[in-house]
Amino acid sequence: MSKTDTNLHLSAIVPTEWAGYRLDRAAALLFAQYSRSLLQKWIKSEQLLCDGQVLKGKELLKGGECLSLSTLALEETTAKAEAIALNIVYEDETILVINKPVGLIVHPGAGNPDHTLVNALLHHCSSLSTLPRAGLVHRLDKDTSGLLVIAKTLSAHTHLIRQMQKHLVKREYLALCQGMITAGGTIDAPIGRHTQARTRMAVRDSGRVAITHYRVVERFRAHTLLRVQLETGRTHQIRVHLAHIHHPIVGDATYGGRPKFPREADVSLVEALQNFHRQALHATHLALTHPVSGETLSWSVPCPEDMLDLIRLLQDDMKNMATPKK
Repeated sequence: MSKTDTNLHLSAIVPTEWAGYRLDRAAALLFAQYSRSLLQKWIKSEQLLCDGQVLKGKELLKGGECLSLSTLALEETTAKAEAIALNIVYEDETILVINKPVGLIVHPGAGNPDHTLVNALLHHCSSLSTLPRAGLVHRLDKDTSGLLVIAKTLSAHTHLIRQMQKHLVKREYLALCQGMITAGGTIDAPIGRHTQARTRMAVRDSGRVAITHYRVVERFRAHTLLRVQLETGRTHQIRVHLAHIHHPIVGDATYGGRPKFPREADVSLVEALQNFHRQALHATHLALTHPVSGETLSWSVPCPEDMLDLIRLLQDDMKNMATPKK
């Protein structure tokens, strides 16, 4: 990793009543805006000092010491900046919220080193190169659209990660799935890597805890529009969970199988369902606590046009079936 010219300085006095505290514990309490792993890294690299001296994290303090840090921020990503347009919903000095379009990959990876959201973010704000994952605290699949929050400072990144871990960030999605769902519910099923297809996820007893809540927004003859809320954030969680209860998301080539059609459906609806080649999933609502002000902020964005067009055709199909034939 190469260094930037971004300086970081921290200083705080250990309260006398903390006599007997370990250095790493006191640092975690005094500099709570930073993760414990990062503080440990600074202690081990001899950058976080106690009264100007190098100590190990396990060493005990007497109280009254001065903990100090002076370091250069390190580049966390080697991705290059690219002038890719961003649909910015909100921005201040601490956080950035965007509405991600369908087809935009979030992170660079094997076979996709460029033209990703990270490349776009680095062009928009070059200092994001010093943050883990360029400030991203969660992600959306390539063909899922909607709201994403990005931290613009290290302390904001840590704050948002902790909110995510405590399930305090509210993330709601609209999902158009196959089949008729009569009522809302909760899917509590662990998710892990598929045993044969390593690019896929699956419900597995040995997987990590995964909880998804859903409620019905609108029912159609052979499909249901759901509002889905994530309690956890596993890879492909909504897609895997809905497929697990036999209501896969429309257009999901990985977990959805063949498209299904209402009986005697209009040709235009059949063609639209056949030609919808991405999962009909949109991150429509996001709410969180601002890392600095403590204010609760929320944003909502409508579905992209392709998904709205499909929903309109399904609504028309319902009306046509309800109209008595002459």
